[in-house]
Amino acid sequence: MAGSGGLGGVAGCGQGAGAGPGATLRAPRAPLLLVLLAALVLGAYCLCALPGHCPPASRVPMPAPAPAEPPCVARRPGAPVLPVASGPGRRRFPQALIVGVKKGGTRALLEFLRLHPDVRALGSEPHFFDRWYERGLAWYRSLMPRTLDGQITIEKTPSYFVTLEAPHRIHSMSPDTKLIVVVRNPVTRAISDYAQTLSKTPGLPSFRALAFRHGLGPVDTAWSAVRIGLYAQHLDNWLRYFPLSHFLFVSGERLVSDPAGEVGRVQDFLGLKRVVTDKHFYFNATKGFPCLKKAQGSSRPRCLGKSKGRPHPRVPEAVVQRLRDFYQPFNRKFYQMIGQNFGWD
Repeated sequence: MAGSGGLGGVAGCGQGAGAGPGATLRAPRAPLLLVLLAALVLGAYCLCALPGHCPPASRVPMPAPAPAEPPCVARRPGAPVLPVASGPGRRRFPQALIVGVKKGGTRALLEFLRLHPDVRALGSEPHFFDRWYERGLAWYRSLMPRTLDGQITIEKTPSYFVTLEAPHRIHSMSPDTKLIVVVRNPVTRAISDYAQTLSKTPGLPSFRALAFRHGLGPVDTAWSAVRIGLYAQHLDNWLRYFPLSHFLFVSGERLVSDPAGEVGRVQDFLGLKRVVTDKHFYFNATKGFPCLKKAQGSSRPRCLGKSKGRPHPRVPEAVVQRLRDFYQPFNRKFYQMIGQNFGWD
């Protein structure tokens, strides 16, 4: 009885010794039992350390460590789930935007710039500052391509130039944003705009019926194809937020006649080395505009899509002349504002 009581006292964790006379008799035997127990454990360990001396059942594999719990990321209710970061570089807000104008040559310019190794551009038009602004800047940045140090991010959405809220919103993102506007003779641009819409809506009224109120009245500036060409009015809104030095106005006509020269100006404006030069272009007589000898990520020449270079519908000369007369004062004001004459008159 005394022996079993002493062993029980040793085995118990955090238990106190018994009280009374029995406790005095058991105390001297406890150290001896401890020494014998330790010797047995040590002997078993040494025996199992020798190869072939441990029974298979005793070689229990150590459990694998439990996987770490993923960090808890707080997310605003209703906010979009952003992609997980991966790959080299990081997503940045664009340092430069091609903000306009529709049917001016913005797609051509973007494709030409993408040849530059220090330019990373979003291929599609995100329409963030005119359509999806409520989704937030974090969502917008998640759309951007990854860039390394020394590279710049560019996106283009030509409808920004005619969107009243866009300048303030872009300024709120970054007041240092560089802004590129590709402009084109507003009469030719309006006809090109109409041709694009007509290809999607074959039953569209004639260009004349849309350009003039009641077909014979004054020019209808409510029609977007006409309104976009009022460059001076749109620029007035932008100059409330950005100085003129933040803009570069690119000639849509010269992008066709001298693409390397015009893209060279853009590279200078962006602080890039002139990498994209004459060697990258050839003129496609069928389409009527320059194509790339070697497109990005390909070893073959590439022209813009079928929607580029489509033939324009025939518009009576009298209609064209009326539009020229209408745009002339707006063009002259635009030349004065930017200190650049595009020779449209």
